Amino acid sequence: MKLELQITARDFELTEPIEDAIRKEAEKLDLFYEDIMGCRVLVELPHQHQQKGVLYHVRIDLTVPGSEIVVKREPHEDLYVAIGEAFDTALRQLQDYAEKRRGDVKRRKEMPRARISKLFHDRGYGFLATEMGLEVYFHENSVVGTKFEDLQIGTEVYFVEAEGEKGPQASTVKLAKG
Repeated sequence: MKLELQITARDFELTEPIEDAIRKEAEKLDLFYEDIMGCRVLVELPHQHQQKGVLYHVRIDLTVPGSEIVVKREPHEDLYVAIGEAFDTALRQLQDYAEKRRGDVKRRKEMPRARISKLFHDRGYGFLATEMGLEVYFHENSVVGTKFEDLQIGTEVYFVEAEGEKGPQASTVKLAKG
């Protein structure tokens, strides 16, 4: 980091072990992305509501070239968990920032292909046989871009797999072009 780490506590005393935990987490960020210009961490213990107990808030402000990354996590009753979760989120946001800065573009993952292996037009569902040999259930409501009644056994489709009550099922089924 170009500037020294700033740690602030509100409404409670910051102990050395807490500061050490924050410093270790900040060092991980600095190892991941060396162009961090500054890091400010605010840990606070807001006024308590009797029914909620003690909840710690952690806010992290990272200054990076051309931008600022701000992390404010949901409060947590365990201070070390609150710190860890906030820094995990900061790392993910820093990774996204670094990818954009490098010009990395996330490529959409191509939907897997399958062939229709069984059709029950009168009942409104069918099954797909995947390239991996799995059988995947699909309902007529998951068919996109064509009518369920027009589907035939052997037709190649793209699909999006989801976990159903009785195993894998396709949440989206679309005719494969070419």
